[in-house]
Amino acid sequence: MHKPSSSRRDFLRASAALTCVALSASAAQEPPGQGPKIEHRRFGKTDMYVALLGFGGAEIGFEKTEQGTVERLLNSALDAGLNVVDTAECYVESELQIGAAIGHRRKEFHLFTKVGHNPVEGDQNSDWSKPAILRSIERSLTRLKTDVIDLVHLHSCGIEELERGDCIEALEQAKKEGKTRYIGYSGDSKAALKAIELGRFDSLQTSVNFCDQECIELTLPLAKEKQMGVVAKRPIANAVWRHDAKPPSAYHHEYWQRLQELKYEFATGDARSRQDADGPAGIAMRFAAMQPAVSVLIVGTTKPERWKQNADLMRAGPLDKALHDSIRARWKAVAKPGWVGQI
Repeated sequence: MHKPSSSRRDFLRASAALTCVALSASAAQEPPGQGPKIEHRRFGKTDMYVALLGFGGAEIGFEKTEQGTVERLLNSALDAGLNVVDTAECYVESELQIGAAIGHRRKEFHLFTKVGHNPVEGDQNSDWSKPAILRSIERSLTRLKTDVIDLVHLHSCGIEELERGDCIEALEQAKKEGKTRYIGYSGDSKAALKAIELGRFDSLQTSVNFCDQECIELTLPLAKEKQMGVVAKRPIANAVWRHDAKPPSAYHHEYWQRLQELKYEFATGDARSRQDADGPAGIAMRFAAMQPAVSVLIVGTTKPERWKQNADLMRAGPLDKALHDSIRARWKAVAKPGWVGQI
């Protein structure tokens, strides 16, 4: 994402009302001292064990969610087993809201943020220079009320910026100075592949869903080989199955058009209204969770009860292999060359 657009904000407003989603995964390793509340996975070769369901902070920022609601949402989620909170410098006031809501519980969760888009008078301007990245990290530390961030991602810079290397040097300096424990790249397609090939990142955050499968062959196997942790974003494919006609928000258009051609049975007709683990949202999340190297799926919400409901649904277990394989086969049969990973 180079700049959060009005269509992005429109999508977040629409997705805030999404009903419960279901997740699953293969057998997991539980972190030391944790019970079986929610599945945990080792995050690449780091020392972090992450709950499979994380919280994404974009919606609370773009929706300008009331602070009391954010406090109820995040504290109840932590009580239920949440241990990954993901945000970004450009998600309006999301970092401030998270810091205010759960800064006092900092030892209970892993904190991820992103850099590269410096908010200036309400706009987001990309700046991949070393000084800008370092200033951004300092700002995030203050806003999030913490001395150290667990993971800082570059927020979808292009191949040229990666090859130039200033932005990576900034992250490496911040890591050396103890301001972030790990560093990563958030993005898709060929730029994500370049980031992995450079061998300088601990993690990849990328789009993974049944309408966006390029990464399953292009980047995830290599990320797994290099023992990188993988954060799956957009795992419910913008919930585009809910729309009978082309949705008004441009942020939905690409996935909606793809879904019209993929024609998955579970995402057409009456099947679209199912809200259990075998409905489209449940299948979407369970599918994403089964892909190579995926450790955590980021789902945003503005509903205080939603995270626990989603976590409870994770007990549905892994997606049936035959269904998983049919989703992959359909993609391979229908996907066009231009169906690349969406930032």
